[in-house]
Amino acid sequence: MGEEGTGGALHLLCLAANSGVPLFCRSSRGGAPARQQLPFSVIGSLNGVHMFGQNLEVHLSSARTEDTTVVWRSFHDSITLIALSSEDGASELRLERLLHVVFGAMVLLVGLEELTNVRNVERLKKELRASYCLIDSFLGHSERIGDLTQCVDCVIPPEGALLQEALSGFAEAAGTAFACLLASGRVVAATEGWWRLGTPEAVLLPWMVASLAPQAARDYPVYLPHGSPTVPHRLLTLTLLPGLELCLLCGPRPALGQLDPQLLDRWWQPLLDPLRACLPLGRRALPAGFPLHTDILGLLLLHLELKRCLFTVEPLADEDPPPEQRRRLLRSFYTLVTATHFPPEPGSVEKAEDGAHHAQLPRACYLVLGPEQPGQGWRLVALQLGPRRLLLLLSPQSPTHGLRSLATHTLHALTPLL
Repeated sequence: MGEEGTGGALHLLCLAANSGVPLFCRSSRGGAPARQQLPFSVIGSLNGVHMFGQNLEVHLSSARTEDTTVVWRSFHDSITLIALSSEDGASELRLERLLHVVFGAMVLLVGLEELTNVRNVERLKKELRASYCLIDSFLGHSERIGDLTQCVDCVIPPEGALLQEALSGFAEAAGTAFACLLASGRVVAATEGWWRLGTPEAVLLPWMVASLAPQAARDYPVYLPHGSPTVPHRLLTLTLLPGLELCLLCGPRPALGQLDPQLLDRWWQPLLDPLRACLPLGRRALPAGFPLHTDILGLLLLHLELKRCLFTVEPLADEDPPPEQRRRLLRSFYTLVTATHFPPEPGSVEKAEDGAHHAQLPRACYLVLGPEQPGQGWRLVALQLGPRRLLLLLSPQSPTHGLRSLATHTLHALTPLL
């Protein structure tokens, strides 16, 4: 299994489907933004072969060369997105989901009407610049994983009940049913209304807030790709502590100025200590002292029905391998088991196989990177029980014969949290 995201380059092309006019091109190399753009001849060829297939009623979805993977997707017969990656271990699943989340980001900030009825290409190009920061965050090496799993990145605060009560009370006082508390772009607590938001906005809104430069307060117009793709809403954000933001989704009211300091003080001043305890959760996801086996170097827990996930590569203080490598290993392992072993998640963009095939799919699998000998090779194990799927990255000291038992015990310990 290659380590997705190491080496190579990732390019994202957006074109008007009817005319083939490029709307933008974003690139990254080694996870960092890259200025090197693809030659126009390459862009034209990639779009031309796709259009040629359409004219012959042939649906071209992906292709592979010796060192590059290419995926095409058309949206509403208006926008064509193309992703091509020469990164080690690049997968079609990763690129397919990238294209879907990128189109969702475009709708979020521009609106579906502008994308499906392109009247002025140059004006659309200018409007799409507002989405570059968010789109670029999908091309890099993020500490979150919702772009790939299509689940909301969450954390578990030590005093969640207190924070939930304060959030619900504050939202009611502010006159909205949609509110959440974010730590570094991960949901700490949310109202019932917020959890009812559909995919992809439930994933995109926290991700967008995390991609913006820090500000004390914001009043941001957004469209909801699933719930309201043509009528904008307002996203209000308030910074409670550096890295900890309160988000409200509302209509014309309340005005940002109406959220006066007295209202904030009433609900949040008494909870300064529980709020401060949330700050480290942006990386760890789990409260300090949560019992985990010392062999666990990283974990990804998904609740496939609730569309929520916990993702951390820093559960303990071990330094090897570094967090960036751990994230790449878990992301690559997720794409492997999702594409080849486990049933597709509910509502995923991939086609589900027939039920008879599902009955033959495994509920657990493991992988050893390197020699399968005691003390050598990172261990990766995946386990699915009911709606929950757990992926673990384990140290080389963990014996392979005990992987399933360790994963089962860990999943049972985590089940009450998500």
